[in-house]
Order: sequence, then C-alpha cells, then structure tokens
Amino acid sequence: MSESEIRQSQLLTTFGPGSLVDLPNDAVMIGGLEHWVGEKRRVNEERLEGRIAEMMGVAQMPLYAPPVDSPDPTAPETGVRAFLFPLWFLGQVQENYRTKEGREYRTRPLVRHDRLVQGGYLTADRKQAKVVPVRFVQACKNGHISDVNWYAFVERSFSAERIGQLWLDEGGAGNDFAEIFVRNERTEKRRPLADAMVPGLNALGKCNGRMPWVGEKIWEECQEHSKLLNRTATNAYFSQTLSAIAIPDAQKRLRDSVAAVFDDFLQYAESAADVARERKKAKVAAALEGLADDVVWAEVDRRKKGAFAPRKPLKVAELETLLSQAAASGADEPDGDFYARTRTLGDAGKLKLDRVVLVHRLREVNAQLGFTRFEAELPDVNGELSLGVTRAPLARNVTWLPAIENRGEGVFLSFAKKSIEEWARLPGVVDRDLQLEKGFRAWAKRRKLEDAQYPGATYMMLHSLSHLLLTSVALDCGYAVSAIRERIYASAGLGYGILLHTGTAGSEGTLGGLVDVGRRIEHHLRRALELGRLCSNDPVCSQHDPASTLEERYLHGAACHGCLLISETSCER
Repeated sequence: MSESEIRQSQLLTTFGPGSLVDLPNDAVMIGGLEHWVGEKRRVNEERLEGRIAEMMGVAQMPLYAPPVDSPDPTAPETGVRAFLFPLWFLGQVQENYRTKEGREYRTRPLVRHDRLVQGGYLTADRKQAKVVPVRFVQACKNGHISDVNWYAFVERSFSAERIGQLWLDEGGAGNDFAEIFVRNERTEKRRPLADAMVPGLNALGKCNGRMPWVGEKIWEECQEHSKLLNRTATNAYFSQTLSAIAIPDAQKRLRDSVAAVFDDFLQYAESAADVARERKKAKVAAALEGLADDVVWAEVDRRKKGAFAPRKPLKVAELETLLSQAAASGADEPDGDFYARTRTLGDAGKLKLDRVVLVHRLREVNAQLGFTRFEAELPDVNGELSLGVTRAPLARNVTWLPAIENRGEGVFLSFAKKSIEEWARLPGVVDRDLQLEKGFRAWAKRRKLEDAQYPGATYMMLHSLSHLLLTSVALDCGYAVSAIRERIYASAGLGYGILLHTGTAGSEGTLGGLVDVGRRIEHHLRRALELGRLCSNDPVCSQHDPASTLEERYLHGAACHGCLLISETSCER
C-alpha cells in the first residue's frame, strides 16, 4: 500500500532521489530514478535539454515528469519506491544513568533493525517498547550517506567487535552535542557525540561511498572523510536544478509536431521514406499535417543526433526575447506558452526603467540534475550551474531526468544600462563591492570552493531590489510570497532586468495579479525602496561586516530575516 503522497514538484526539490523523509511510522530514503515505476509523460524544452546534455557530456538527455499514481486498483504499480533508512533506532524506554562523577543522564538503548521484534524493542523484562529512527547518520560532501558505525565510534577503533548493548545518554535539553554520549554497556566505554564534529579528528572515519537510494549494496570509492549529519536538518539535501523559460521559436510548429510522435513512432526512422511510412498511421498523420516528409526527417535526424545544445546561456536568450517584445495592440489575444507585451513607460522612466513588459503567459521548465549535501550548488549570474560543487547522481545509470513545467504570468522590468553602469562606478558602491567580495572569498575559502565566482555589485543590487519588490508586490497581487519567483538578468553587453513570475504548478499560477501589478509598477517600486530604508533589526543588521569570522554570515551584507531575506522557493540564489 502507498505510505505517503507528495506533489510532483516536491519530487524535484524537497523529496528527490536520495532525500530523507519522515513518514508517520518510519524514516525512509527516496529511491533513485530506476525505482520510479509507471508511465512517465515527456516534458519538451529543447533549450534546457541541450544545456543539460552539454553539461553531462552526452548526446541527449530526455526530460520526463515524475510518475503519477493511478486511481485504478487493477492498474500496474505506479509511484516511487522508498528504502528504510536509517537502520538504527532508539528504544522509547527512558532510564537514568549516573556517571562515576555523580552526573545523571537520561539514557535510551540504541538498537539495530535486525534486533527489533515485531517492529519494537524487547526490554530486559521481556516487554515490548516502541522505537524511533535515530537522528544522526554520517555523510560526505559527495552525497554518500550511511549509518554511523556506533561501535567503532564509542570504542575509538574501526576493528572493534560489535558486541554489547549501546546506549545514548542525553543531558540538558538534548540539543548540545557535548551533552550527548554514546555508551557501550559491556565495555563501559563512553564518548561524547561532539567528537564527531571536531574538524580534523575524523572520528567517523573515511567515507564508505554508500548510495542507499540506488541500492543497499551499491557503493563507490570515495576519498572524503565522513561527517555527522542530523537527518532532519536543512543541510541534509539540496536539490540541484536547472530551469528555463520557454520562449518563441520560429520552428516551434515543426518541433512540437515531431515531439508529439517522436518517442512512439519516429525515433527509429532512418530516412524520409520511413517518415512517409509512419505517416500512414492516424496519430502520426494528424500530428504532421501540412509538413513535408523531408522537413520532418531533418528534424527527426537533428533530434536523434542531439544537435540542439544552445549557443547562448539560458538567461541571455530569455533576456533578448523579453527586450524584443512589441507594444500591446487592441486586437491581441494571449495565446501559446509565451505571450508578452510592452506597456507604455510613463512615469516609470523616472525610476531608471527603460522598459516594462507584461508577461501574460509563460511556461517554465525545471529539471533536477542531482543533489548535494552540506552545501547547496552555486549558479552563476546567467543561471548556469557551477561545477565547483560535486553532484550526487540520481540513478546508477542516468538515462533521463525528472522535470516539471509551471505555467503562469509575470512582469519584467528592464533598467537603463547607462544608469546602472554610472551607479556601479560611484566610490561608495566600489567600496561596498570590495566588502561584499571579501566576505564571498572568505565563504568560498571556508568551504574549499576555489572556482566559485563572485557575482558582482550589479547582480547583488538587482537581487536585493528584487527581494524588496517581491515583498511589496505580494501585499497587493493576490499571490502568497512563496508562490512568486524571481529571475535576475545581469548581462553587461545586453542589459539588466528583473522578472517576477508565478512559480507554481497549480491553478494559483494564472490569476492575472502580476500583470495587473505591472500596470502600476511605479507605486510598487517606490514602496520597495521605502521598505529598504530601515530594518527592524538595525543597527545590528546595517552594521554587519560580511567578512566577520565571528558571525559567519559571509554572503550577507545588510540583509536579515527582518528585511531582505525571503523564502527559498522564491529566491533564485
């Protein structure tokens, strides 16, 4: 029976392959792509597919939506398999333990899954007690994860015998690792969990390369040392995704027609004659109506060779499209996946804007490439994924990637290039830029990301302004803040802009609120600037030094949860 249900979009972000999930009675790990069973719907977005194929060094990498459960009880199995993880449990039998020094601790037994009796722990007086999964596991930055070798940890030897009842002693509130001890009842040895957090001590040993989301016995060589990980912490799983907005294409009719019947009929065609033969089938004939066989074959051949890697970064092509939109006409009717029109500038020109584009319809495709632990991936200002962070694979042999498509609306603001460039040369901006870059370098050094690229003052300014504007817009547009997403465009050669768009797969993405906001964007932009004048946490917030080693908020300038920080679902970086 199904244990739990989640949205398709959550399978790409929070609950993707390799993620740790708490169910009502169990803790599990979501299985890799080979454990996603059932019919999958193809998601077509060639610009995104081409960029991903280029990054992964393959000819092509098709995108499919996650499988959807069928309401028919007689239908074949559909869904995502999950594996029990971790395999160590804590018995819910709380006792007291007194040390030789006279300190008392609450203590509970640590039990492996193969010692459970009917899903519970058998106490010394033969009574059955409930168990809960242990909070702590071990992992490395390459994504490998496994149970902690608790016997080796407490005995300080990886050749120690696995005998004796283990106990977890907790003092205080149980959140201070220095007050949590692992104890072996047989040998009477005891060790604080805080030792697993000491840099350089390597108390958990070398990583064993385990990948339980692929299979229980799957592992690979790894040179990293394991680190302690709280399986419910936010740094246990960071989904690595790449997204693109579908933009108009002169060949869209041809590509859509071929895509509709490619997988089922045309992928094995070897010539125009094969296309003509397949056209005798009703579904193919309907899809290719009005298209010549040789034209269709050229498109089929191009798809088979994977010859669709984009020549421009994803965001550059999007910015060119947004800047080229014509003015609205009374005869226009929104149609297709992308429809946008430029509004009259009016007073917006006084706010350094040179174009406001109302995006009535847009389609965003988001694909997951892998995931990381401990550190999130770092995209550059053009939305391309950095290779500075090692991705963990979604499957043992990746032949396709999961993707979802969101349809909604948005508003795009283009800022005058001359005004932005003059601002960037101001002495105060130059000094502030040096401060922010110093903090960024300290962050990159601390995490050993030598290739990390500092985004620059212009991107930082547009990103900050976008957060303020998003907060202001959400008060009036009818969408929750978490339902709006940002895309920052900072191209020195092409232009600078901010796109706010709805980022949900549900019906909430098409209410028309953002287009209406775009018609009154001057009011919202002025209010956003006013919101940024003062923070409720000032002067602590405004006086923060990005390079301070005491606070370790290296990537923040004057930004905190009282002013600029917003939900992760909205922020692009």
